Amino acid sequence: MSTLRTARHWINGKWVDSARHGDSVNPATGEVVGHYADAGQEEAEQAVRAATAAFHETTWAHDMEFRTKVLLEIAASFQRHERELADLTTLENGKTIWEAEFEVGFAKGNFTTAAALAQTTYGRVMEVEPGKHTMVVREPVGVAAVITPWNSPTALLARDLAPALAAGCTAVVKLPGQTPLLNEAISRVFEDVPSLPAGVVNVLTESGSEAAKWLVDSPDVPAIMFTGSTPTGRAIGAAAAKHVKRVGLELGGKTPHIVFDDADLDAALPVIEKSLTIFTGQFCITAGRLIVQRGVYGTVKQRLAERLANVTVGPGADRSVDMGSLIDQAGVERVDRLVEEAIAAGAVPVVRGGPAREGDLAKGAFYRPTLLEVTDPALPIVHQEVFGPVQTIQVFDTEAEAIALANDSEYGLGASVWSSDVNRPLRVARKVQAGMLWINDWGQLPNQFEIGGYKQSGVGHANGPGGIDHFLEYKTITQKFA
Repeated sequence: MSTLRTARHWINGKWVDSARHGDSVNPATGEVVGHYADAGQEEAEQAVRAATAAFHETTWAHDMEFRTKVLLEIAASFQRHERELADLTTLENGKTIWEAEFEVGFAKGNFTTAAALAQTTYGRVMEVEPGKHTMVVREPVGVAAVITPWNSPTALLARDLAPALAAGCTAVVKLPGQTPLLNEAISRVFEDVPSLPAGVVNVLTESGSEAAKWLVDSPDVPAIMFTGSTPTGRAIGAAAAKHVKRVGLELGGKTPHIVFDDADLDAALPVIEKSLTIFTGQFCITAGRLIVQRGVYGTVKQRLAERLANVTVGPGADRSVDMGSLIDQAGVERVDRLVEEAIAAGAVPVVRGGPAREGDLAKGAFYRPTLLEVTDPALPIVHQEVFGPVQTIQVFDTEAEAIALANDSEYGLGASVWSSDVNRPLRVARKVQAGMLWINDWGQLPNQFEIGGYKQSGVGHANGPGGIDHFLEYKTITQKFA
């Protein structure tokens, strides 16, 4: 009998088991490191009942001062638990320890920003004509479902849950089966919040989709926030339409770097490297496309190739490594298949990278960075979200051509523009079809500002004042005076 512990769900302020269990696997070694209760419809129904009761039977939905206090307590609890959360992220997700610390550190800021947003749910009033006052009040929609993927569970949960709570919603959070020990540790963060009413936050772990589908289908869950793939997002949007739900979707991306001849390459290249290798390329804004002007194309290709060839890959707990593992061996096989198909279709490997096949690394889901030169912009590898450390490099001549290449994608989540010109970067940024643009930088995501995607990269926004709107109804009341 296994002596490893079994992680459980957190529902209505209590620890809940399931009839079905699964194994937690360390992707760096392939070893089983724990077990977990695996949720289905029964647990989802239980969690929605708890969240519904908390919404209607406590003061949570209508007391913004109380919500502000609790959100600050949640932020403090996340800070107290940062060490455990980071270590478990590395253990189950494969991130390097410094990446895990970076990710977990976002949570506190999400909740402190949400505490401030909880104070902004006021409406307005106006005497539209003599004897009549019209007011608008904003009210929470009810129970929100937050469906979070495995690539950054702590940061993405905090990003989507915090504004829901600030608005006055209660929540059911569905976390992934790949990180169950981390999920239970996140639940302990909420258990450790002294003023949080039972049922306001409920956390499930699920390896499949039964619980998630039930949450999407349930008429008792009026708001959905989902982060994940575009195909799954489309399916959620279609299913939620039955009840005309509010659906926020942060979906796939294929972020380009546009590098002009006058770019500061000493500043750009380290960032471009990290934009591919951070989180092992398993990031919605991973820069999978590099679009370089002809005058510096050869230099960029050579210098970036040298950097990527020297990236150290290994277990994330080792602080000397640059990049950890993919989430599992299936991910390694999927990424390598896409690369092989691209090479067969005409892409030229500048740095082949690929799976680690020798030594201790062969036991884990390791994949070394790959850089592919492409001359045909129609190649699937230019358009597919690989979700691994694979980047394509293309050449351009004119500004208009660069913009056209950047926009030649069904995605529109993020993009970077590199140039030392005063006017060009902003001019280009205004024409690139993406929700987040970075000039001479990449990956900045301040909590105070909205983030979201164009085209097939999503619907709605997270963060900032726009993030809380997803969870609020506007009610207009007109009163006539005698």
